Amino acid sequence: MKTVAFVPIRLNSQRVAGKNLRPLSGSPLMCHILKTLTETEGIDEVYVYCSDESIRPLLPEGVRFLRRDPSLDRDTTLGREIYDAFTAEVDADLYVLAHATSPFIRPATIAGALGKVKSGAYDSAFSAERIQTFAWFEGKPLNYRLDNIPRTQTIEPVYIETSAFFIFPRRLWCEQGRRIGDRPWMAVVDRIEGLDIDYPEDFAMAEIIAASRDLPR
Repeated sequence: MKTVAFVPIRLNSQRVAGKNLRPLSGSPLMCHILKTLTETEGIDEVYVYCSDESIRPLLPEGVRFLRRDPSLDRDTTLGREIYDAFTAEVDADLYVLAHATSPFIRPATIAGALGKVKSGAYDSAFSAERIQTFAWFEGKPLNYRLDNIPRTQTIEPVYIETSAFFIFPRRLWCEQGRRIGDRPWMAVVDRIEGLDIDYPEDFAMAEIIAASRDLPR
């Protein structure tokens, strides 16, 4: 079962300027997830999917560069358009879609989720963070009743998708346009693994975490 991982990269980030090339713990942000993917058991090929070939010299060993059409760099481009373009160019049985904005996801977490899908028990997988607190949606409590307030230790948790990775078979994407199927494995991650860098304050937090890991033990 051929498994291909890919990381879409664009260099004109709006919310955090130059985010994907910004140094984190001595390496460009994008290199952290790319290195993780090369170290993940069960992945056959790792691609960075980017319109700018100037990043080639920065790529970790074992990462392949695939140039995408610059039209996919628009602010209005949907993820669906990028995934359609990549899967049309690179054939595989399973795809691991990962994002540079999640630098702390571990190879073992991805490999574990990949094993669940390859076993046939699940048709896809994704990373998620478990939140056990009082949640609201569309102006109403989501996981508790206002007249029956539980302890936070016993409240029904909610799960939030993180952008770290999605694992899906080619058939699921090509036939249904979905990266999550009807029987997904949810890889629950902690707050650090689930950190998603979308805003400047997220990057500041990532720098604090990375600095703490770089300290002598």
